[in-house]
Amino acid sequence: MKLLAGKKILITGVSNKFSIAFGIAESMYQHGAELAFTYFNERLKKRIQSFAKFFNSHICLPCDVTHDSNITKLFLQLSKYWKTFDGFVHCIAFAKSEQFKDDYLKSISKDDFQEVHNIASYSFVSMAQKSKNMLNKNASLLTLSYLGALRVVPYYNIMGVAKASLESNVRYIAYSMGKQEIRVNAISSGPVKTSSSHVIKNFHQILKKYCKNSPIRQPITIQNIGNTAVFLCSNLSIGITGQIIYVDNGFNITAI
Repeated sequence: MKLLAGKKILITGVSNKFSIAFGIAESMYQHGAELAFTYFNERLKKRIQSFAKFFNSHICLPCDVTHDSNITKLFLQLSKYWKTFDGFVHCIAFAKSEQFKDDYLKSISKDDFQEVHNIASYSFVSMAQKSKNMLNKNASLLTLSYLGALRVVPYYNIMGVAKASLESNVRYIAYSMGKQEIRVNAISSGPVKTSSSHVIKNFHQILKKYCKNSPIRQPITIQNIGNTAVFLCSNLSIGITGQIIYVDNGFNITAI
């Protein structure tokens, strides 16, 4: 049974085959979704175009979310292919690598604080605003979070604060868009080996402790996250909105 047959989904944030966004795209494609993709800059354009072709898609559009005008342009361009669509997956975050190397108060600055929140949290708001008139009934908006939004994870630092903002945004956007019968949720995944996670100091120790202390003592894969994303964007999840869904083998319930 293909849970997303007939649905059109925009995927953002694919960087390589190890990224969570790629795992989500793969699962959605297997379940019959028609996909569109964005790329951040010209350096990534050919790579993302090749991924789009792999998923039988010819829609690959530029979008640097640091400026609202770029997001407006994204949906204007998307409307040339899709007059309406069924949701998007927001896999966008950025912080300078030095933000993950030292104590939070030693590394943070006002400029970095604003930049990280703009990209990781506000961009989700802006995408919801600028796409809402194109979204079909029962559309689903999905973003990615991590336990560092709720608890202190050493060296996750400013990204944890931004993810806390993002999770709050999920709830407020869900309330706002519920009038249109549009669902808004986040997946909070366990630590996954990606090009982004490797910049976090002691990430391998975090991963080791996670696998040792989770109720299910296995690493989380991008396929695990992708399968949950399929459910949350399918009609089976009608009735679920404003939620943070943990895909972490139960690690979030543990204490000592």
